[in-house]
Amino acid sequence: MGSIGAILRNPGDVPSLFKLKLAALHASKQIPSDPHLAFCFTMLQKVSRSFSIVIQQLGPELRNAVCIFYLVLRGLDTVEDDTSIPLDTKLPILKAFHQHIYNPSWHFSCGVNDYKVLMDQFHHVSSAFLQLAKGYQEAIEEITRRMGAGMAKFVCSEVESIEDYDEYCHYVAGLVGLGLSRLFHAAQLEDLAPDTLSNSMGLFLQKTNIIRDYLEDINEIPKPRMFWPREIWGKYVSKLEDLKEEEWSNEAVQCLNEMITNALKHAKDSLKYMSALHDPAIFRFCAIPQIMAIGTLAMCYNNLQVFRGVVKIRRGLTAKIMDKTKNMADVYGAFFDFAGSLGLKVSKGDPHATETLNCVEEIQRTCRSSGLLGKRRIFTIDSKRGHEAFLAIVVLFISAIMLAIVFNYI
Repeated sequence: MGSIGAILRNPGDVPSLFKLKLAALHASKQIPSDPHLAFCFTMLQKVSRSFSIVIQQLGPELRNAVCIFYLVLRGLDTVEDDTSIPLDTKLPILKAFHQHIYNPSWHFSCGVNDYKVLMDQFHHVSSAFLQLAKGYQEAIEEITRRMGAGMAKFVCSEVESIEDYDEYCHYVAGLVGLGLSRLFHAAQLEDLAPDTLSNSMGLFLQKTNIIRDYLEDINEIPKPRMFWPREIWGKYVSKLEDLKEEEWSNEAVQCLNEMITNALKHAKDSLKYMSALHDPAIFRFCAIPQIMAIGTLAMCYNNLQVFRGVVKIRRGLTAKIMDKTKNMADVYGAFFDFAGSLGLKVSKGDPHATETLNCVEEIQRTCRSSGLLGKRRIFTIDSKRGHEAFLAIVVLFISAIMLAIVFNYI
């Protein structure tokens, strides 16, 4: 339910938190009886709880395909992320991963915690993959092959230019967007989206994650993982790890703001992609992470905490976004409001202030031109704090009773 303090400050989050808890309980009871699919959906809930809730709302056939696609790529990503694997072992696995998914006896021990379980028992994922229709298999194999090759390329080289940065993000996330578009089309639920738009959907999410995860990546053991392009950070410091040092705080924030401005350039394409979707479940599946991304960028902008700890949207706001995102009016409203919140933080002294404000204006202009802003739901990073503590406590007490009922009778 989130921390007591967060709930007291944002009592309006409570109903959505309660619905999210119900959705999680429902998802946990929707594990298929097939042992291989059961493993896949159980692992999905462990490695991505929020994602598992949204994916459960897809139709059964597409739901299975997307779940397996996600775990295949999560397995590939686990191999790439494990910095303890020698290169002469890692590179062949990355390049041949698309072949391993056809072998139900293949597994490779790497990663930690739930990711290690996934890799140790990867035969379940392969077996479930082999049960999919051929159209789904072909899409998953193609994307896995292209992603593995791209990861192998960047394991051996650093991200130097912005062009390198876009290429890396294409391999690890843009291809996910292309793959999902192919799965939606194979399910005969959506038209096949243009690759440029599918790619932008992935890049918007990936760049947000790279920005947010700076400290975790730079502190990786045995060696740091560095995805910020030298072409950007080299303007401010001589080493990427310098950004976390207090003496470089001003430069760190300016570098961060330039990175965020770079990510915002994908927002317009993301809005165009989502506006063309027809299936309500697919729409929510795509829209919720995109709203989370624009909200995260708004939180990270001009925020030194990115280099000191963890910056993430509070759980209550996440629940509200998952609960209330139903249509494009909600998406346009969220992008408009979060972009506006970011724009208010832009300082005239920032070297990229004009470029950032131009990005904000382009996003808001796109949202206004839809004509749907009047129907939007409001998402804010910080709720208004005019609620009295008594009301918050009453809401919290009632919710606790309702949760007790849920746990006892569901």
